[in-house]
Amino acid sequence: MKAVVFGYQEIGYVCLEELLAFGVQVSCLFTHEDDPHEEIWFRRPVTVARKHNIPVYTPETLKDEKWIKLIEDAAPDFIFSFYYRNMISKRVLDIPRVAALNLHGSLLPKFRGRAPVNWVLVAGESQTGVTLHEMVEKPDAGDIVAQKKIEIALEDDVYTLYMKMTDAARQLMKETLPKLVDGSFVKTSQTGMSSYFGGRKPEDGLISWQQNATTLYNLVRAVTHPYPGAFTYLGGKKIFVWKAHPENDSGSAIPGKIVSSRPLTVSTGRGLLKLLRVQWEGEEEMDAEAFVSIHSIENEILGGSA
Repeated sequence: MKAVVFGYQEIGYVCLEELLAFGVQVSCLFTHEDDPHEEIWFRRPVTVARKHNIPVYTPETLKDEKWIKLIEDAAPDFIFSFYYRNMISKRVLDIPRVAALNLHGSLLPKFRGRAPVNWVLVAGESQTGVTLHEMVEKPDAGDIVAQKKIEIALEDDVYTLYMKMTDAARQLMKETLPKLVDGSFVKTSQTGMSSYFGGRKPEDGLISWQQNATTLYNLVRAVTHPYPGAFTYLGGKKIFVWKAHPENDSGSAIPGKIVSSRPLTVSTGRGLLKLLRVQWEGEEEMDAEAFVSIHSIENEILGGSA
């Protein structure tokens, strides 16, 4: 089986590993240049490609005819996309002999679009997964080839959940590749309620204390490391909240009021949020206990903007 691969991030790394371990002839890898403004916390498929002497290309767009011709000349049976961030045109999708397949980080048709690992946590979902599906012009809308479910624990954050998804993606490829090679795979139309989400920006981490404690906990764990983090303001200065936990106590203070410094606890629209790891802008991240030993903030009200 011959393939052209588009991939990035940890999931791109492990899926390319599985293709090669199975004996797939990978003609080339299309990937991304690393963003100097992004924390590169993941392994990248380019490392695997170079180890196996696979040509690597990093165009910003595939519109140039030379890329179309290069892919056509490779005569792939499949095109695979594993966390590749750019849209792939229909002209490219029509090239492979069998199919163009994408690995998406949710149980389609739910959470189509960008940043599904973040959005499922923001939404407080108890289950997610990975989906291998046929690529069509509309994003994440093609027929499903395989899915693997993942349970989301209350303690999971964006990093632990992403690593669960990475393991699931590897296992899905192990199980599905034999069917792709012998042609026994089955395509199933997406059915049921669908949802679509756009990308997230650092400013989306702003905490609105009027929301309930569980909702705010979900936001904190959805955008914690390696993402930019949830944050609030005090005296015009930003405070990051890297780890928190919702408390059952309903509380009666106005939302955003620090009702206790030991433990560091803030009132919300419903319930209390205990802050466990925090960081004042320009300072080191630290446990809340160390933070309150440096800063006297009891009875202050968090919120507002810079």
